[in-house]
Amino acid sequence: MTIEAKRTPDERFAGLPGWPYAPHYVDDLPNYEGLRVHYVDEGPENAVRTYLCLHGQPTWSYLYRKMIPVFLDSGARVIAPDWLGFGRSDKPVEESVYTFHFHRNMMIELIKRLDLHDITLVCQDWGGLLGLTIPPEMPERFERLIVMNTALAVGESPGKGFDSWKAYNRSQPDMDIAALMKRGTPILSDAEADAYAAPFPDATYKAGVRRFPELVMVEPSMEGVKTSKRAAEWWAREWHGDTFMAVGGSDPVLGKPAMERLRAQIRNCPEPMVIEEAGHFVQEWGAPVAKAALKAFGEL
Repeated sequence: MTIEAKRTPDERFAGLPGWPYAPHYVDDLPNYEGLRVHYVDEGPENAVRTYLCLHGQPTWSYLYRKMIPVFLDSGARVIAPDWLGFGRSDKPVEESVYTFHFHRNMMIELIKRLDLHDITLVCQDWGGLLGLTIPPEMPERFERLIVMNTALAVGESPGKGFDSWKAYNRSQPDMDIAALMKRGTPILSDAEADAYAAPFPDATYKAGVRRFPELVMVEPSMEGVKTSKRAAEWWAREWHGDTFMAVGGSDPVLGKPAMERLRAQIRNCPEPMVIEEAGHFVQEWGAPVAKAALKAFGEL
């Protein structure tokens, strides 16, 4: 079946501040043939470890521009993909295409295609909602976790803050992403805020932006609940890797209380690094977060 998708023109990504990374693409992942998936791939292919950096909504791999250099300086390889519907990846037009397993299975296939091992999973927002369910599927590939402002969705509402965000997102079919990012992260320059909006020339490119909040599993019957419950059990009982948690303390939805709940679900997760002034997009304080993680892992 051919999935109609839009492809953001390359010129939209020219000269973005803090973003010197060349694009890499695959367009023949099993069951995703014809859909082009973008990823950043920096550092030596034979590095001792690989950082897999997964973004959320409405961002893209640009979110990790302040962390990538720290990881590269440690001698590691860094892979930072864009979910379909975001960044430089293709953007299916029909909102019904976007489902929990549509995204999850794509990332599993990409990990297999690139044959990634010794992975440190770095995740936030949907990068965690989806990404945290992947190591239980292929535990031999993952060794460490850096987790920020996210959750495992197991069929319960995250609370009024999320309900308000979902209602707002629903009311904005042509979301002003630059304004949203600037409002949530006032330290962004106008050029950086515009870089977050670069993948989306108009509303027809934003089906993924519209769809992701609707996919959060707030009811027990929703797709992905069983997968997430299995993952929560795995993280609590079977995870033996090192974990580092960073929390943007000003996040109204996935801030300190939500992250304490997640911390209780992850075996041997230490006390988090809390950046009080940071909101949901704690990666904008990424250099000190990455350095603190490396220090906790004994690399600095």
